[in-house]
Amino acid sequence: MNSKEIILANINHTNPPRPGLDFDRGRICDVIFSDFYNPRYSQKRWREGNIEYYDDEWGNLWNRMIDGSFKGEICRPAISDWGELNDFILPDYTHEDCTSFMAADFKANPDKFHITNLGGWIFNDARYLRNMDVYFMDMGLHQEELIKLHNLLATVYEQKIHLAGKIKADAIFLNEDLGTQTRLLFSPKMFRFYFKDLYTRLFSIAHEYGMKVIMHSCGKNWDILPDLLDAGVNVFQFDQPTVYDMPKLAALLKERKAALYSPIDIQKILPSGNQSFIEAGAVEMIQTFNGHLICKNYLDLPGIGVKPEWDDWGYQAILENIKNNIPKIF
Repeated sequence: MNSKEIILANINHTNPPRPGLDFDRGRICDVIFSDFYNPRYSQKRWREGNIEYYDDEWGNLWNRMIDGSFKGEICRPAISDWGELNDFILPDYTHEDCTSFMAADFKANPDKFHITNLGGWIFNDARYLRNMDVYFMDMGLHQEELIKLHNLLATVYEQKIHLAGKIKADAIFLNEDLGTQTRLLFSPKMFRFYFKDLYTRLFSIAHEYGMKVIMHSCGKNWDILPDLLDAGVNVFQFDQPTVYDMPKLAALLKERKAALYSPIDIQKILPSGNQSFIEAGAVEMIQTFNGHLICKNYLDLPGIGVKPEWDDWGYQAILENIKNNIPKIF
């Protein structure tokens, strides 16, 4: 099996020879993860003291500590007043040149699993455009305006999904943080009211092109995992799998023929700096999700206070566990 076939075997539950692997810094990587390019947008970025400021293509202004997280936080949302919604200008992804670099990445790596990064998703972008505290009040007080905003955002992601399908990507990847450490950020009823139909419609477009749907979401989303699977999610990319009852999560994924795409837990395990604890966490994840797992590294190690060598301990433990169980693949 080549890399693409191994990833698909894990997603489809068809007896993969090993977990999929997605590691940087010269380590084993079965995937090519590529982004859209928008030639009609040029980012502005500047520093003031130890703070860096930058904008995004939606019109939000961000800031971050120079030595801190790569991303930072919104400091000025694009839509601070609903009166600005009618004049809101959406990014344009109707042009095939938006996938020029992505298509080249995929062509250069034909045996790997090709993932198109959509760059966000409906809730993810809407909460930034309004600021999160305001957005949660909107969910109760401004339903009509919020539905209009969600539908506008969906048009952009529909454009992106069509472009990804046309260059024959294997999967789309979306970012949608929906949970805290204990529960959803809003009720399951609100998820079903505002999001489920939109998700279902957009995921169905991806599936029509033969693409898998990979969804990143931090926090504990257990209450709506069946809804997300119903909507068409094929793979959950969780960075904190230990917020779940992992055997229970594994059983649900096995029942619904979905997969987990995850680093060693970035909150409880990797930041510990304890080699034996990190290695044990790696082995537990492999053994719990065996047959439907893609292992990865976390991209922002400084943002979670993790040294590269701690990450390497986990990676080597993954390889050793695979090697012990399936020596023929090495």
